Amino acid sequence: MDARLTFDTVDKLARLRNPSVPAEPNELVRSHIGLVRRLAWHVHSRVSSAIEVEDLIQIGTVSLIEAAHSFEDRGEASFATYATIRVRGGMIDALRKSATMVRSAMRRRREFGQARASLEGLLGRPASDAEMAARVDLSLEAYRAAAFSTHGPRLESIDDVYSDNSASFADEGPDAFDSLAHQGLKRAVSTAIATLPPREALILQLYFVEEMNLEEIGATLEIGAARVCQIKKAALAKVRSALSGWRE
Repeated sequence: MDARLTFDTVDKLARLRNPSVPAEPNELVRSHIGLVRRLAWHVHSRVSSAIEVEDLIQIGTVSLIEAAHSFEDRGEASFATYATIRVRGGMIDALRKSATMVRSAMRRRREFGQARASLEGLLGRPASDAEMAARVDLSLEAYRAAAFSTHGPRLESIDDVYSDNSASFADEGPDAFDSLAHQGLKRAVSTAIATLPPREALILQLYFVEEMNLEEIGATLEIGAARVCQIKKAALAKVRSALSGWRE
């Protein structure tokens, strides 16, 4: 999560959706923001490799604001108790939604981490892939494949990875110049057809737009198919002549 939201920002958004919300929730949020940080660090201590603590704080802040706006004091539980449940629940839900590795992969990553720590402790230096493969009793290729499978996808800011020359960001559609050229060509074709005699323009429309064959057009205009073919060829020659400037 690159965009960091303050609780003031989210509070303003909540008020836009529901202007009738009283001012008291603001005080609840401000007085319990420390609770969010404590819960975030508590959750992070268990899943430090899955999410940054700043992301947990952001998720928890949003949950705290939602809790402050929905809390009704009925004397059954304090807001702190209610907020703790909502904030921790929001963090856990976010972790479940963002989980990308199966438990077996996570277990193998822990095993590899322990093996690496033990091996490097004996060697007194970073261990190579070959040494790690021997340590966990795998071939070098099998170790590398297994190690790769234990890593979740790496999330990076689009500003850091974007490149105009990268195929990943290529647009398969026409660029702005091609779009303008296509629109200009369409206008030129329409103008050229508009200058044709009515019968020639009608035959082109029936042939290219209505997709009628020569016999069907002849039956509609009560002329022979051969005559339709002659008129069509003459009309197309006039259009091509009018569009000579568009030829490459």
